[in-house]
Amino acid sequence: MSTVIVYVHGLWQRGAEAVLLRRRLARNLGADVRAFSYPSVAADATTHARALAEYLCAIRADTLHLVGHSLGGLVIVKLFEEHSEALVRLPPGRIVLLGSPLRGSLTARNLARLPFGKTIMGRTVGEELLVPRERRWQQRRDLGVIAGDLGVGLGRLVGTLGGASDGTILVEETQIEGAADRVVLRVSHTGMVFSAAVARQVGVFLGTGRFSR
Repeated sequence: MSTVIVYVHGLWQRGAEAVLLRRRLARNLGADVRAFSYPSVAADATTHARALAEYLCAIRADTLHLVGHSLGGLVIVKLFEEHSEALVRLPPGRIVLLGSPLRGSLTARNLARLPFGKTIMGRTVGEELLVPRERRWQQRRDLGVIAGDLGVGLGRLVGTLGGASDGTILVEETQIEGAADRVVLRVSHTGMVFSAAVARQVGVFLGTGRFSR
């Protein structure tokens, strides 16, 4: 039985930043862990989601899991919002989102007020994160959400967040109705992809559909 895990990176990244996470998941789950890379600033979420759909449909495996960090998690959700019918042919699997701003981002709104802020964040952030929103997960795949509450990161440099956060994304901004499970860990936004605790929880959820308590 072959298992493939596809990691989708966040803003201003290319996937190499998650090499430790990918290695840990490959070792712990006996999986082939791949990174989907996309130009996070240069195009909109719909374009990214379409490219991810094409990438996934070319994979041959018995089980196909997805892990998205930050903006990458939003791209995954957008994928299922816009291409759910085409994705029913994919192998079964689960999804874990790491610090993904599913309800918009106060940090993005604060940064957008600065000169060139919108430009450096790109179209996906401009279209998806600058207004608060509600999302609901209604897909067949189990969705797990990991948030961080170690408040060290970009968000503190561009304005006050005023609530529990990973330093960039508020804990409450990671919530999505319909998720199978969620957990808050003592990690920062950037630190998620380096954390052994995060890797362990991702592996547990991909294997069981629930996080470890």
